[in-house]
Amino acid sequence: MPNTYFQFKQFRINQDQCAMKVCTDSCVFGAYVEVRQAKRVLDIGTGTGLLALMVAQRSEAEVEAVEINPEAQVQALRNFAESPWAERLKLHPMPLQEFAKTCAQQYDVILSNPPFFLASLRSDNAAKNTAKHTGDLLFEDILTFAQKHLTQGGKLYLLLPPSEANHFAELAKTHAFYLTETMEVFTRIGGKCIRHVQTYTCNPKANTVTKALYIRKEDGTTYTPDFSELLRDYYLIF
Repeated sequence: MPNTYFQFKQFRINQDQCAMKVCTDSCVFGAYVEVRQAKRVLDIGTGTGLLALMVAQRSEAEVEAVEINPEAQVQALRNFAESPWAERLKLHPMPLQEFAKTCAQQYDVILSNPPFFLASLRSDNAAKNTAKHTGDLLFEDILTFAQKHLTQGGKLYLLLPPSEANHFAELAKTHAFYLTETMEVFTRIGGKCIRHVQTYTCNPKANTVTKALYIRKEDGTTYTPDFSELLRDYYLIF
């Protein structure tokens, strides 16, 4: 049985009511996005509130989050309220499409670990389907929202598997968003690339910078120095 909570150095993620639990690639994503100078951040599809809490920890930004699933909404609200940054965290319990109708804010950073399996078979778990499959939340909706609500110098961050990341990059071009950086996340040195962390801006750039992060060494057990340094402010083991 999965743990009912995941303890970080400065906050706890209660996750017993959520279909999608804390996972390593999401932690990498939350630790990687640049938010130190941001004044306002939006997390689309926050789930337990993990990403919103991670960016709140290392910024002074007002952090807002959108979540469609009722169980996840309850979980995120609890996690926000019990954190040291409760006064800077706000949940919008609704689909992004509904939030977009009334939102008047501009954001310096928009980030999302969205539903991503474009072609995969759905499971029998409805909550997990909502969390992992495009349908209720489409890539186009994220891009359309970002077009209207990202500041001129702002950044849009996505966490996606490689094939879906390539698909999103093609769609982004039609919305005048430019992929400026990709960090490829590997299970271990010599292992499989499982995720892309993508950075988009509204400003054209000639070349996309590509980086690599290996979670573990060749033995598949020991964390690499790069991973350890990235998660040092969050994981209790470092």
